[in-house]
Amino acid sequence: MSKRITPFASRYCSTLDRLKEAIRRKRPGLLRRGVVLQHDNATPHSANLTQQWLQRYGWEILPHPAHSPDLAPSDFHLFGPLKRHLGGMAFETEDDPISELRNWFDNLDVDFFRVGINSLLSRWQKCIDLHGDYVEK
Repeated sequence: MSKRITPFASRYCSTLDRLKEAIRRKRPGLLRRGVVLQHDNATPHSANLTQQWLQRYGWEILPHPAHSPDLAPSDFHLFGPLKRHLGGMAFETEDDPISELRNWFDNLDVDFFRVGINSLLSRWQKCIDLHGDYVEK
């Protein structure tokens, strides 16, 4: 665990604050039952400031093996469709890609996210069955 305090850890904790507020508004029972968060060991995630935030709110961390993009929903479920959507687009201003990303996310069906998260269980099991080897080769 990192002993450093980084500006990225502070920003990550602010993101967690916004996530906690969104959960409180949209799924209040979830905060009482407990939140399980998956993130990797990037410095902002493992910094003391972040660890203190997680302990303060009692959020559990689902361990994530190092160098395992095949177990991160963003890598195995999100980036492919996003890359296909953005493929061939040209942007005139710096704000254009941000607007396009927001539009893409706003128009995704909730089932897109449900499928990605639900497939995580079988991917973890496959990783266990393969004794930690990559799920996809």
